[in-house]
Amino acid sequence: MPVLNLRSLAGGRILRGSQPFGMDAAATAAFLELHGIQAVVDLRSEYERVIVPWHLANGTGLTNAGPEHAVLKHEVELVENPLDPRTASAGLQSIYTAEDLGELYLGWVRARPDWVAESLRPAAQGKRTLIHCSLGKDRTGVVSALALLATGAGPAEVVADYAASTAALPTMLETMSAIWRLAVPEVPEEAFSPALMLLKSPEAAMEYFLDRFSHEFGSAADYLRDAGLSGSELDGLRRP
Repeated sequence: MPVLNLRSLAGGRILRGSQPFGMDAAATAAFLELHGIQAVVDLRSEYERVIVPWHLANGTGLTNAGPEHAVLKHEVELVENPLDPRTASAGLQSIYTAEDLGELYLGWVRARPDWVAESLRPAAQGKRTLIHCSLGKDRTGVVSALALLATGAGPAEVVADYAASTAALPTMLETMSAIWRLAVPEVPEEAFSPALMLLKSPEAAMEYFLDRFSHEFGSAADYLRDAGLSGSELDGLRRP
């Protein structure tokens, strides 16, 4: 099963999606080649990456020199830029409403502006970039929201992009639950219940986030500049 929940932003310079479900070296090479991906920004924790790894040799044009002949025609940079929700957030178990979910996202951008900037830097430097976490919903959703705002999108477009994850969630949760039950048997099955607010992508969560973000930080461009992106990098995000 490939990268799911996949769609493009910023004129195609950014792809957002899930982790690489069940992709061996050959499938990885084919996927990266098909989409012309020059950089992969992996937002998952080391713990998550071990369970579902990328079969990609960082800094080379090869994913595997073995019998699969999984050779890429171009170099792909793998950027590991983790944010572990278990340690970056207080009270993941207390997410009951869409507003709680939006507040969770605000906590990340308040605490880790450097993480947001580094997530967008490869795309800002002109590389066609895949940005992903596990489901491509929360960490990816926050980074994608700021990328969209910085490139001139309005709130309605940002909310619609975030809520588009809803259609992919049933398949992703079923797949991820099966993988985690094998790798970490002690994780209860209900941890992947689609009834959990933490595993939903309601419009109201992103609406709450955007409203509070604008009050706290002003524009996304100002936030990203303060977070460490240069003027030329911001221009790179906006470039058609």
